[in-house]
Amino acid sequence: MSLSIVIASVIVVSMVIYVASGGADFGSGIWDLFAWGPRVDRQRDALWEAIAPIWEANHVWLIIALVLMFVAYPAAFSAILTALHIPVSLMLIGIVLRGSSFAFRSYSAGATLVERRSATVFAVSSVATPVMLGVTAGAVASGNITVDASGVVQTDFVSAWLAPFPFAIGFFTLSLCAFLAAVYMTVELEDDRPLQEDFRRRGLWAAVAVGVTAFLSLFLASEGAPTIWQGLSKSPWAIPFHVATGLSAVGAILALWLRRFRRARAMAIVQTALIITGWGLAQYPYIVPPDLTLQNTAAPDSVLWPITVALGVGSVVLVPSFWHLYRVFKS
Repeated sequence: MSLSIVIASVIVVSMVIYVASGGADFGSGIWDLFAWGPRVDRQRDALWEAIAPIWEANHVWLIIALVLMFVAYPAAFSAILTALHIPVSLMLIGIVLRGSSFAFRSYSAGATLVERRSATVFAVSSVATPVMLGVTAGAVASGNITVDASGVVQTDFVSAWLAPFPFAIGFFTLSLCAFLAAVYMTVELEDDRPLQEDFRRRGLWAAVAVGVTAFLSLFLASEGAPTIWQGLSKSPWAIPFHVATGLSAVGAILALWLRRFRRARAMAIVQTALIITGWGLAQYPYIVPPDLTLQNTAAPDSVLWPITVALGVGSVVLVPSFWHLYRVFKS
């Protein structure tokens, strides 16, 4: 296995962890915005308390993926950031606004107006950011970002992402984040049955949204992302992968329905991992189809070897740190 494939695999794993953890943090903002019922304030307080110790740390996984792309596949990184600088900038602005508004709300010292406005910014940016993340991923896979023989990106900066397929992936990502957050909250609220039931119902509705947007995305992929469509429909691994993903989704829904909340959380994480891994397999060997692959964009081995060593050394510190963080605040 070449070093470029090893590093690409690490990027995929980082994105799996980021969506499964940071995606649920975005989902908490979604449910903050769409909170309803007689326990609105308690729902919002529970959401903020659940993510407070961990939300900032979860962005480490996105940073790892971006840094690896920048260093290991500079041509692909340049093409993506050039053609998609509008949705990427909107996503990053959303992340910054979300973080700053969380801090302002947490340290508002009883200033009601500051707290209320900060909560609104947090909620709105939590909705917009995963949509832009999905739009960016959909645009990368669409095949509409092309590079000429001299390495110059051919783009009008809009048409590659302002299309049905990227936005279908954007709303799919939004639905998945909402689903993860609701499922996780059912475990967080084991000592508060009424609130637990509130998030159980939200999780079931979000699961329906995930299914609808997934089928819509697959339908649009035949025209909007031919590489993904070919990989997900005609590869020898496609049917087993669809079956495994479908079973994990059904398992999560059944576990929610039967109030087996820890099992639902485990199945939701498996479902998320299979979705992102399947996307990576379907797009292989391309990073940005149809011109940029792992092989023709990878940095030389003199760069990839030190990155691989740094990843190994860093994981010795990072993995135990995250284990301890979750053990302290989530055990």
